[in-house]
Amino acid sequence: MADRTIQDTVRDGDGIRTFPFPVGLSVLGVGMQAGPMSPDRTWHEDDAPLERVHRIDFHIVMLFDDGPVTHMIDFAEYEATAGDVLWIRPGQVHRFSRTSGYHGTVLTMQPGFLPRATVEATGLYSYDLPPLLRPDAPQLAGLQAALAQLGREYEDTATLPIGVHTSVLRHLLTAFLLRLSHLATSSAEAARGRTDTTFTLFRDAVEKGFATNHSVSAYADALGYSRRTLVRAVRAATGETPKGFIDKRVVLEAKRLLAHTSLPIGRVGAAVGFPDAANFSKFFQLHTGTTPVAFRAELR
Repeated sequence: MADRTIQDTVRDGDGIRTFPFPVGLSVLGVGMQAGPMSPDRTWHEDDAPLERVHRIDFHIVMLFDDGPVTHMIDFAEYEATAGDVLWIRPGQVHRFSRTSGYHGTVLTMQPGFLPRATVEATGLYSYDLPPLLRPDAPQLAGLQAALAQLGREYEDTATLPIGVHTSVLRHLLTAFLLRLSHLATSSAEAARGRTDTTFTLFRDAVEKGFATNHSVSAYADALGYSRRTLVRAVRAATGETPKGFIDKRVVLEAKRLLAHTSLPIGRVGAAVGFPDAANFSKFFQLHTGTTPVAFRAELR
Protein backbone atom coordinates (compact mmCIF):
# COMPACT_ATOMS: atom_id res chain seq x y z
CA MET A 1 0.00 0.00 0.00
CA ALA A 2 2.74 2.46 0.87
CA ASP A 3 4.54 1.83 -2.43
CA ARG A 4 1.36 2.48 -4.39
CA THR A 5 0.62 5.67 -2.47
CA ILE A 6 4.13 7.02 -2.99
CA GLN A 7 3.64 6.48 -6.69
CA ASP A 8 0.27 8.24 -6.48
CA THR A 9 1.89 11.24 -4.74
CA VAL A 10 2.40 13.53 -7.70
CA ARG A 11 4.17 16.71 -8.61
CA ASP A 12 2.04 19.04 -10.67
CA GLY A 13 3.50 21.15 -13.46
CA ASP A 14 4.15 23.88 -10.90
CA GLY A 15 6.24 21.52 -8.75
CA ILE A 16 3.88 21.35 -5.76
CA ARG A 17 3.36 17.85 -4.41
CA THR A 18 -0.19 16.60 -4.04
CA PHE A 19 -0.81 13.93 -1.43
CA PRO A 20 -3.68 11.43 -1.73
CA PHE A 21 -5.78 10.30 1.19
CA PRO A 22 -3.65 7.83 3.20
CA VAL A 23 -5.96 4.83 3.00
CA GLY A 24 -3.22 2.55 4.34
CA LEU A 25 -3.18 4.48 7.63
CA SER A 26 -6.95 4.20 8.20
CA VAL A 27 -8.48 1.65 10.53
CA LEU A 28 -9.87 -1.12 8.28
CA GLY A 29 -9.05 1.08 5.28
CA VAL A 30 -12.21 3.18 5.54
CA GLY A 31 -12.24 6.58 3.83
CA MET A 32 -11.80 8.68 6.95
CA GLN A 33 -9.64 9.01 10.06
CA ALA A 34 -10.34 10.55 13.45
CA GLY A 35 -7.80 10.80 16.23
CA PRO A 36 -5.42 12.94 18.24
CA MET A 37 -2.95 15.44 16.81
CA SER A 38 0.43 14.86 18.37
CA PRO A 39 4.13 15.29 17.50
CA ASP A 40 4.45 11.63 16.45
CA ARG A 41 1.35 11.60 14.24
CA THR A 42 1.87 10.34 10.68
CA TRP A 43 -0.03 12.55 8.26
CA HIS A 44 1.02 10.91 4.96
CA GLU A 45 2.25 7.48 3.92
CA ASP A 46 5.69 8.74 3.03
CA ASP A 47 8.16 10.95 4.83
CA ALA A 48 7.47 14.25 3.07
CA PRO A 49 8.34 17.34 5.13
CA LEU A 50 5.06 18.93 6.20
CA GLU A 51 6.75 22.32 6.53
CA ARG A 52 7.02 22.46 2.73
CA VAL A 53 4.16 23.81 0.67
CA HIS A 54 1.97 20.96 -0.59
CA ARG A 55 -1.57 20.07 -1.58
CA ILE A 56 -3.93 17.37 -0.39
CA ASP A 57 -6.78 15.71 -2.29
CA PHE A 58 -8.87 15.19 0.85
CA HIS A 59 -10.42 17.18 3.70
CA ILE A 60 -8.62 17.97 6.96
CA VAL A 61 -10.45 19.38 9.99
CA MET A 62 -8.29 20.24 13.00
CA LEU A 63 -9.88 21.08 16.37
CA PHE A 64 -7.24 22.61 18.62
CA ASP A 65 -6.79 22.02 22.36
CA ASP A 66 -3.73 24.27 22.55
CA GLY A 67 -1.91 26.98 20.66
CA PRO A 68 -1.21 29.26 19.10
CA VAL A 69 -0.24 27.52 15.86
CA THR A 70 0.30 29.36 12.58
CA HIS A 71 -0.84 27.46 9.50
CA MET A 72 -0.64 28.68 5.90
CA ILE A 73 -3.62 27.99 3.62
CA ASP A 74 -3.65 29.38 0.07
CA PHE A 75 -0.84 31.80 0.98
CA ALA A 76 -2.70 33.33 3.93
CA GLU A 77 -1.43 32.77 7.49
CA TYR A 78 -4.01 31.67 10.06
CA GLU A 79 -3.28 31.59 13.78
CA ALA A 80 -5.30 28.95 15.61
CA THR A 81 -5.44 28.43 19.35
CA ALA A 82 -7.46 26.37 21.85
CA GLY A 83 -11.08 25.99 20.75
CA ASP A 84 -10.41 27.02 17.14
CA VAL A 85 -11.09 24.90 14.06
CA LEU A 86 -9.12 24.82 10.79
CA TRP A 87 -10.86 23.32 7.76
CA ILE A 88 -8.62 22.61 4.75
CA ARG A 89 -10.33 21.46 1.56
CA PRO A 90 -9.05 19.32 -1.33
CA GLY A 91 -6.71 21.12 -3.69
CA GLN A 92 -5.81 23.95 -1.33
CA VAL A 93 -2.13 24.75 -0.97
CA HIS A 94 -1.05 24.64 2.66
CA ARG A 95 1.93 24.31 4.95
CA PHE A 96 2.37 23.24 8.56
CA SER A 97 4.45 25.19 11.02
CA ARG A 98 6.39 23.28 13.69
CA THR A 99 4.26 20.12 13.94
CA SER A 100 5.06 19.54 17.61
CA GLY A 101 2.79 22.51 18.36
CA TYR A 102 -0.31 20.78 16.96
CA HIS A 103 -2.45 19.42 19.80
CA GLY A 104 -6.11 18.46 19.66
CA THR A 105 -8.19 16.24 17.41
CA VAL A 106 -7.93 15.83 13.64
CA LEU A 107 -10.47 14.48 11.19
CA THR A 108 -9.53 13.55 7.62
CA MET A 109 -11.98 12.46 4.96
CA GLN A 110 -11.57 11.03 1.50
CA PRO A 111 -13.70 12.51 -1.31
CA GLY A 112 -16.38 10.00 -2.22
CA PHE A 113 -16.77 8.65 1.31
CA LEU A 114 -20.07 10.51 1.72
CA PRO A 115 -23.01 10.44 -0.73
CA ARG A 116 -23.59 13.42 -3.03
CA ALA A 117 -26.67 14.66 -1.12
CA THR A 118 -24.62 14.87 2.07
CA VAL A 119 -21.77 16.62 0.28
CA GLU A 120 -24.15 19.29 -0.97
CA ALA A 121 -25.94 19.67 2.38
CA THR A 122 -22.67 20.15 4.26
CA GLY A 123 -21.02 22.50 1.76
CA LEU A 124 -17.88 20.40 1.58
CA TYR A 125 -16.59 22.25 -1.47
CA SER A 126 -17.62 25.81 -0.55
CA TYR A 127 -14.18 27.33 -0.98
CA ASP A 128 -15.52 30.81 -0.25
CA LEU A 129 -16.15 29.88 3.40
CA PRO A 130 -13.45 30.82 5.93
CA PRO A 131 -10.96 28.06 6.82
CA LEU A 132 -10.45 29.36 10.38
CA LEU A 133 -13.52 29.05 12.61
CA ARG A 134 -13.95 30.24 16.18
CA PRO A 135 -17.00 28.55 17.71
CA ASP A 136 -18.60 29.96 20.84
CA ALA A 137 -18.87 27.75 23.95
CA PRO A 138 -22.11 25.89 23.02
CA GLN A 139 -20.96 25.40 19.41
CA LEU A 140 -17.60 24.11 20.59
CA ALA A 141 -19.22 21.69 23.03
CA GLY A 142 -21.43 20.32 20.25
CA LEU A 143 -18.49 19.88 17.87
CA GLN A 144 -16.37 18.22 20.55
CA ALA A 145 -19.15 15.80 21.51
CA ALA A 146 -19.89 14.88 17.89
CA LEU A 147 -16.21 14.42 17.08
CA ALA A 148 -15.59 12.36 20.22
CA GLN A 149 -18.45 10.00 19.35
CA LEU A 150 -17.16 9.73 15.79
CA GLY A 151 -13.67 8.93 17.10
CA ARG A 152 -14.94 6.20 19.42
CA GLU A 153 -16.89 4.54 16.62
CA TYR A 154 -13.91 4.83 14.28
CA GLU A 155 -11.69 2.92 16.72
CA ASP A 156 -14.32 0.29 17.60
CA THR A 157 -13.84 -2.38 14.96
CA ALA A 158 -15.14 -5.33 17.00
CA THR A 159 -18.77 -4.45 17.79
CA LEU A 160 -20.24 -4.27 14.29
CA PRO A 161 -19.64 -5.91 10.91
CA ILE A 162 -17.52 -3.75 8.62
CA GLY A 163 -20.46 -2.75 6.42
CA VAL A 164 -22.58 -1.61 9.34
CA HIS A 165 -19.54 0.01 10.98
CA THR A 166 -18.88 2.05 7.84
CA SER A 167 -22.53 3.12 7.58
CA VAL A 168 -22.53 4.30 11.19
CA LEU A 169 -19.33 6.25 10.54
CA ARG A 170 -20.96 7.98 7.57
CA HIS A 171 -23.98 9.01 9.66
CA LEU A 172 -21.85 10.29 12.54
CA LEU A 173 -19.55 12.11 10.13
CA THR A 174 -22.56 13.74 8.49
CA ALA A 175 -23.82 14.97 11.87
CA PHE A 176 -20.44 16.48 12.69
CA LEU A 177 -20.08 18.13 9.27
CA LEU A 178 -23.57 19.63 9.45
CA ARG A 179 -22.55 21.35 12.69
CA LEU A 180 -19.29 22.48 11.15
CA SER A 181 -20.96 23.73 7.97
CA HIS A 182 -23.51 25.72 9.99
CA LEU A 183 -20.68 27.33 11.95
CA ALA A 184 -18.75 28.19 8.77
CA THR A 185 -21.81 29.61 7.03
CA SER A 186 -22.95 31.66 10.00
CA SER A 187 -19.42 33.00 10.50
CA ALA A 188 -19.30 34.13 6.87
CA GLU A 189 -22.76 35.71 7.09
CA ALA A 190 -21.84 37.53 10.27
CA ALA A 191 -18.73 38.92 8.61
CA ARG A 192 -20.78 40.08 5.65
CA GLY A 193 -23.35 41.65 7.95
CA ARG A 194 -20.66 43.77 9.60
CA THR A 195 -19.49 45.07 6.23
CA ASP A 196 -20.61 48.46 4.97
CA THR A 197 -22.65 48.39 1.75
CA THR A 198 -20.24 50.77 0.04
CA PHE A 199 -17.36 48.45 0.75
CA THR A 200 -19.40 45.41 -0.33
CA LEU A 201 -20.05 46.98 -3.72
CA PHE A 202 -16.40 47.94 -4.04
CA ARG A 203 -15.23 44.45 -3.05
CA ASP A 204 -17.53 42.82 -5.59
CA ALA A 205 -16.40 45.24 -8.30
CA VAL A 206 -12.74 44.51 -7.54
CA GLU A 207 -13.39 40.78 -7.66
CA LYS A 208 -14.84 41.16 -11.15
CA GLY A 209 -12.35 43.68 -12.48
CA PHE A 210 -8.98 43.33 -10.70
CA ALA A 211 -7.39 41.54 -13.65
CA THR A 212 -7.73 44.63 -15.83
CA ASN A 213 -8.56 47.57 -13.54
CA HIS A 214 -6.23 48.72 -10.74
CA SER A 215 -7.52 52.31 -10.55
CA VAL A 216 -9.28 53.49 -7.39
CA SER A 217 -10.77 56.46 -9.25
CA ALA A 218 -12.19 54.19 -11.94
CA TYR A 219 -13.92 52.03 -9.34
CA ALA A 220 -15.24 55.11 -7.52
CA ASP A 221 -16.65 56.55 -10.74
CA ALA A 222 -18.23 53.24 -11.77
CA LEU A 223 -19.93 52.89 -8.37
CA GLY A 224 -21.01 56.51 -8.19
CA TYR A 225 -18.98 57.40 -5.08
CA SER A 226 -16.41 60.05 -4.47
CA ARG A 227 -12.88 58.79 -3.95
CA ARG A 228 -13.03 60.13 -0.37
CA THR A 229 -16.21 58.16 0.41
CA LEU A 230 -14.63 55.00 -0.95
CA VAL A 231 -11.49 55.53 1.12
CA ARG A 232 -13.55 55.90 4.32
CA ALA A 233 -15.64 52.80 3.61
CA VAL A 234 -12.70 50.57 2.76
CA ARG A 235 -10.68 51.76 5.76
CA ALA A 236 -13.61 51.12 8.10
CA ALA A 237 -14.14 47.60 6.75
CA THR A 238 -10.56 46.43 6.32
CA GLY A 239 -8.14 48.98 7.76
CA GLU A 240 -6.62 49.31 4.29
CA THR A 241 -6.74 51.88 1.54
CA PRO A 242 -8.72 51.03 -1.60
CA LYS A 243 -5.44 50.82 -3.52
CA GLY A 244 -4.01 48.47 -0.91
CA PHE A 245 -7.11 46.28 -1.15
CA ILE A 246 -6.86 46.09 -4.95
CA ASP A 247 -3.15 45.34 -4.86
CA LYS A 248 -3.67 42.61 -2.27
CA ARG A 249 -6.21 40.88 -4.51
CA VAL A 250 -3.90 41.15 -7.52
CA VAL A 251 -1.01 39.66 -5.53
CA LEU A 252 -3.18 36.76 -4.35
CA GLU A 253 -4.19 35.92 -7.90
CA ALA A 254 -0.60 36.17 -9.09
CA LYS A 255 0.50 33.79 -6.31
CA ARG A 256 -2.21 31.33 -7.26
CA LEU A 257 -1.14 31.37 -10.91
CA LEU A 258 2.54 31.05 -10.01
CA ALA A 259 1.80 28.14 -7.68
CA HIS A 260 -0.93 26.29 -9.54
CA THR A 261 0.17 26.69 -13.17
CA SER A 262 3.31 26.54 -15.26
CA LEU A 263 2.49 29.75 -17.16
CA PRO A 264 5.53 31.85 -18.05
CA ILE A 265 6.05 34.84 -15.75
CA GLY A 266 5.07 37.26 -18.49
CA ARG A 267 1.73 35.52 -19.03
CA VAL A 268 1.03 35.49 -15.29
CA GLY A 269 1.64 39.25 -15.24
CA ALA A 270 -0.63 39.80 -18.22
CA ALA A 271 -3.37 37.75 -16.54
CA VAL A 272 -3.43 40.16 -13.59
CA GLY A 273 -3.20 43.38 -15.56
CA PHE A 274 0.52 43.86 -16.25
CA PRO A 275 1.26 43.54 -19.98
CA ASP A 276 4.91 44.36 -19.26
CA ALA A 277 6.70 41.53 -17.45
CA ALA A 278 9.27 43.86 -15.88
CA ASN A 279 6.54 46.04 -14.33
CA PHE A 280 4.81 42.93 -13.00
CA SER A 281 8.04 41.69 -11.39
CA LYS A 282 8.61 45.08 -9.74
CA PHE A 283 5.03 45.16 -8.45
CA PHE A 284 5.22 41.59 -7.13
CA GLN A 285 8.54 42.15 -5.39
CA LEU A 286 7.33 45.41 -3.83
CA HIS A 287 4.36 43.64 -2.24
CA THR A 288 5.91 40.28 -1.34
CA GLY A 289 9.62 40.96 -0.86
CA THR A 290 10.52 38.37 -3.49
CA THR A 291 10.43 38.04 -7.26
CA PRO A 292 7.89 35.90 -9.11
CA VAL A 293 10.69 33.56 -10.21
CA ALA A 294 11.96 33.13 -6.64
CA PHE A 295 8.44 32.67 -5.28
CA ARG A 296 7.73 29.87 -7.76
CA ALA A 297 11.12 28.26 -7.13
CA GLU A 298 10.48 28.19 -3.38
CA LEU A 299 7.40 26.04 -3.94
CA ARG A 300 9.13 23.43 -6.06
